[in-house]
Amino acid sequence: MFDLDFPAARPLTAYGWDEGFAESFLPHAGQGFVPGRVVRVDRGRVDAVVPDGTGVRTVLLDTALVATGDPTRVPCTGDWAVVDLHNGRVGDHLDGVLRALLPRRTAILRSASTKRSEGQVLAANVEHAVVAVSLAEALDLDRVERFVSLVWESGAQPLVALTKADLVADPAALGHLVADASGAAPGVRVLAVSAATGAGVEELTAALAGATAVLLGRSGAGKSTLANALHGADVQDVRAVRDQDGKGRHTTTTRDLLMLPGGGLLIDTPGLRGVGMWDAADGLARTFSDVEELARQCRFHDCAHEAEPDCAVQDAVEYGELATRRLESYRKLQRENQRIVAKTDVRLRAEIRRDWKRKQALGRHMMERKRGSGLG
Repeated sequence: MFDLDFPAARPLTAYGWDEGFAESFLPHAGQGFVPGRVVRVDRGRVDAVVPDGTGVRTVLLDTALVATGDPTRVPCTGDWAVVDLHNGRVGDHLDGVLRALLPRRTAILRSASTKRSEGQVLAANVEHAVVAVSLAEALDLDRVERFVSLVWESGAQPLVALTKADLVADPAALGHLVADASGAAPGVRVLAVSAATGAGVEELTAALAGATAVLLGRSGAGKSTLANALHGADVQDVRAVRDQDGKGRHTTTTRDLLMLPGGGLLIDTPGLRGVGMWDAADGLARTFSDVEELARQCRFHDCAHEAEPDCAVQDAVEYGELATRRLESYRKLQRENQRIVAKTDVRLRAEIRRDWKRKQALGRHMMERKRGSGLG
């Protein structure tokens, strides 16, 4: 009989294994499979940690059995998986097969950087998401709002790290930058961090202790440098940003899950050139809770906050209680989100229709076979 405690999997507790994931694994118990956590994904194969006696080992797995046309359901770093180390076609230095993914508790999704209406999962089963924003350039509050909205939507807790804080020599100026970022992300902790001096690193380490976190941000935001500072060693390759535009060189090319010395796990991700909305209505509502609260005071429930009478939002802008930039960002992200939702709905309806047609064709084929055999 399978025990929810599953003693054989106890070595995975350091990687986040708990009773909830053990319960999800129940349907696969007794079949010779073991649980594993995906620590790296690369070209259709994944590295996963699996229990090995009193410890763990890393195995390379084939993912053909979980291949899907939906990019939001492919294996991602942070996923918990059902691993078969005994059966299936194993070759090319593979150690086994990934049979299935356990249900995700959280998943950070963005609109893929293609013209197709597809989503992309950036990290799975994370409790915290650190949005890294470099102070080596002008603070982009629009980017903060975009990232934080996606994190809130995922179910994870966002945290904004203003990296390279040592480049801002004036403490008062740094305080204003922290305040500005806090205004763009109500209810989110904002830390000024410098991997060079160590400022803020201890606070960030304490905030992430005992949980799984992911680092998000554009190229050049200092994510890999910050990952090294949190780890206390050079575990990630680091290169200087380009002088002419301040952009990074995509030092990190895969999403790697790293164990932190003080407990907890960290997923470092490649720099993101673009982060599109992906059905993030609830996340936007939390990020722009101040605008949403004002909107509830408008005279008309469907107020567009443009030229309508008794618009509380426009009144707040007029009296300096709400920045024009923030309202414009709110409108922009709302429109973008509505477009992707509409496109996704159209695609979903098309897929349902195609599936229905395939089933109709299969039904006709079976009827013809039945008639041909004289059973009809």
